[in-house]
Amino acid sequence: MPLAERFRGTDVIVRFIEYMDVGSTNGWHSAEVAPADEIFAAIGAHHALEPLPAATSGEVATHYRYRDGAGEIGVITSVSLPFCGDCSRARLSADGQLHTCLFSSSGLDLRAMLCGGATGTELRDAVAARRTAREDPSCGGPAPRCRCGWACPGSRCPTSVAEDDRYGSG
Repeated sequence: MPLAERFRGTDVIVRFIEYMDVGSTNGWHSAEVAPADEIFAAIGAHHALEPLPAATSGEVATHYRYRDGAGEIGVITSVSLPFCGDCSRARLSADGQLHTCLFSSSGLDLRAMLCGGATGTELRDAVAARRTAREDPSCGGPAPRCRCGWACPGSRCPTSVAEDDRYGSG
C-alpha cells in the first residue's frame, strides 16, 4: 500500500507483478505469489478503482484508474491469469541470458555469443530462432504463433501478417 500511496496523484503508473521468476533464477514458490485480486483488494479498500481497457495489443498489465482521477495502477498477472498467448516480451538477465518467458528454465546465452565474436547477423538470427521456438511452460507448452515469430493474437499482429486467429480479431 505505501508504494501505491507514494505515486497516487502523480503521472507515475505503478505496475505490480504477482511474481517474477525470470529464468527460474530466484527459486519459484507459489506461496510467494501476491495474486492480482489481493493487490486490487488491498488498494481498493482505501481507494475506489475502475478497470481500464488495454492501451495496446499485447499489454501484459491489467490497468485500473482511481475513480477520483488521482492516477492509475497496473498488475501483471503472470500467475493467476497468464497472458502467454498475447506476450511478445523478451527479458535479458544480468548474466546475458535472453528469456522469452518469465518462467523459462534456460535462456539464449547472448553473452557467450558476444564474447565468442558473433557477428550482428549471427546474433540477429539466433534471437529470431529463439523467438520462433518460444515455449511457455506456465501455459503447458508452445504459445500459438504467427509468421512474425511471436505469439501474436490473431489479426492483432504488429506486423499484420498473422496466420493464427484463435484469439479473434481486434
